Amino acid sequence: DTDTLESIQSSDVIFNQTHPINRIELVEGKIFVRLDQGNDLKNSELIVGCNLPGKWILHWGVSRADDIGSEWDQPPRDMIPAGSIPIKDYAIETPLKKSSSSEGDTFHEVRIGFKPSDEISAINFVLKDEETGAWYQHKGRDFKVPLVNYLKEDANLLGPKTGLSSSQGDIGQISNVILKSESTVDKVQENSSESESPKKENSQVEGFNVELSLTKEVTVNNSISVSVRKCSETAKYLLDLETDIPGDVFLHWGASRDDLRIWEAPPAPHPPQTVSFKKTALRTQLKSRGSGEGSSVQVSLGEEFSGFLFVLKINQNTWLNNNGNDFYVPLPTPGSIIIGNIEDQSKVVKSEVTEETSEEESNSAFTNEIINEIRSLVTGISSVKRRKTKSKEAQETILQEIERLAAEAYSIFRTSVPTFSEEVIVESEVALESESPELPPKICSGTGTGYEIVCQGFNWESNKSGRWYMELKEKAEELSSLGFTVIWLPPPTDSVSPEGYMPRDLYNLNSRYGNIEELKDVVKTFHKFGIKVLGDAVLNHRCAQHQNQNGIWNIFGGRLNWDDRAVVADDPHFQGRGNKSSGDNFHAAPNIDHSQDFVRKDIKEWLCWLRDEIGYDGWRLDFVRGFWGGYVKDYMDATKPYFSVGEYWDSLSYTYGEMDHNQDAHRQRIVDWISAAGGSAGAFDVTTKGILHSVSTQLGGFNNFSSNLLSVYRNVLGE
Repeated sequence: DTDTLESIQSSDVIFNQTHPINRIELVEGKIFVRLDQGNDLKNSELIVGCNLPGKWILHWGVSRADDIGSEWDQPPRDMIPAGSIPIKDYAIETPLKKSSSSEGDTFHEVRIGFKPSDEISAINFVLKDEETGAWYQHKGRDFKVPLVNYLKEDANLLGPKTGLSSSQGDIGQISNVILKSESTVDKVQENSSESESPKKENSQVEGFNVELSLTKEVTVNNSISVSVRKCSETAKYLLDLETDIPGDVFLHWGASRDDLRIWEAPPAPHPPQTVSFKKTALRTQLKSRGSGEGSSVQVSLGEEFSGFLFVLKINQNTWLNNNGNDFYVPLPTPGSIIIGNIEDQSKVVKSEVTEETSEEESNSAFTNEIINEIRSLVTGISSVKRRKTKSKEAQETILQEIERLAAEAYSIFRTSVPTFSEEVIVESEVALESESPELPPKICSGTGTGYEIVCQGFNWESNKSGRWYMELKEKAEELSSLGFTVIWLPPPTDSVSPEGYMPRDLYNLNSRYGNIEELKDVVKTFHKFGIKVLGDAVLNHRCAQHQNQNGIWNIFGGRLNWDDRAVVADDPHFQGRGNKSSGDNFHAAPNIDHSQDFVRKDIKEWLCWLRDEIGYDGWRLDFVRGFWGGYVKDYMDATKPYFSVGEYWDSLSYTYGEMDHNQDAHRQRIVDWISAAGGSAGAFDVTTKGILHSVSTQLGGFNNFSSNLLSVYRNVLGE
């Protein structure tokens, strides 16, 4: 009888464990923008704030009065607040500081002081939350604060309408951290009825205050605890689950009979409100606790089961699991006595499995141990720098240990990579009879075999000789002998920049690295030595050949003579007439709108032409953060590359200038892009690269770090 489960007498708890559960919730708040003029009208101040928690950064720049387009410029030096950093030559990033209102509510704000001048017509900005990496815009575009009253009316213009003045108003007390309004509310308080003044003495906009709604994803920390007891009367296991997650929580659960963890719906008795789910699992709603905080449930399982499996479901369609896996509670098998917690048992299970693993699995386990050691050492380096208590010699000792472990892992990798030569391997007849023939590695379009070793076949200076293709051709045999299976060549097209990353005429393959015939020759040579060749495809942006009627460079020439419909509508600088961007903006060139059918058709034809005409085997995809991964899948399906890799470059997470130990969110953004691309391409591990770069900086610079590490790899390779 399920009603008597809780009252059954049982022995003490065998083991218990609490699992952390991190959930994502949407909270609403507001951004406030206030333009405040001084009493003497000679000093003004722009205040930008936000009442949601986070590590907020103001990414901003100014518009000059004589600029026709929407280009950003860096502000005058006396306008830049302390603690700001320049971003190239067009923007500034300033952190928002935490403040408190008179009612005790906290918010973040930044203050920019300046002297009114007709030379600067507006301040442009976007907000970035460094905790999540999210950017916040205004109606899909930059926030634009007018400083003069003769600006052309624009959808992203804040404050009073063109030609009107408004009062300084009150910045407003932030009474609630979460604002429950569903629509954007602009609060503009007018106190003057002065008519529009032309661009003369009285051209400056008076003060105003604007509030805008903002929605942010925040992480909520909850947990679920599981305890296991043995019932003395029924000989069944009683599992008590408790969680502090608010609202209705459903337990999706089952049991397994062995280490394969195959789900099975156990027989009755079951808790109240339990229903069957697809014959292999059960679903039970947890019962709210008397205190009103959280909920709980008790489940019973027979001795024939060796494990309890479960996940949680909330809000109709939100599933909560154990970092991508099912929660699993191992149960004692008959004849065994286990006292302790789940962590102790997992170690026992791990040791039993390890004893029966093959040599390949042993290598994998050993490599994982090395990786864990490296992570521990990196953590030690970071803590050393924060505490400032260890000597330079101690830090160098840690670095040497990292190099040794990395070389050891690489050595294991080298010995585990299958070779594909036609050499005859002499084996005993017994071995031949007992072992099945080794199958060749499976090749998947876009991701190859999984054993590729890629060489970047150029650097930032390679274009200077003007004959890089011919110089690289001479190195093909040597690179093949070193074990490289793929080479990544530089962007091949006509480009505004000599490095090739500002492409202009896509069908013109005469670049600073050489001409089209030399490119074909070097590709053919690498194929001769068994090396696949990647072309560097810059698809996110393209430089225009002509200006529009406003003087903006957004009219393209050559065979792909697109107009401004090929540029995204929210490009901050190039006045596109396409749709809104599906990714991040690239400020230096027009961002291409891949949602346009004619754009995708032309790009697919161009990529197929490169495959046929040049002989590329695949692609290195530049700045894929700028457009949706689904478009990449379309291009990969059309060109069917042997191997492709995307550059999803993003900033790591930092706190007070120190790299955070946990970079899972950074790596997850790369994984999400791969998923959006349907697995049609891989991606560079920018996360690990960034971590290694940070470590090298802490230990005296990249040159010392890389030279020492390279010497270890050379010893391993026997060079």
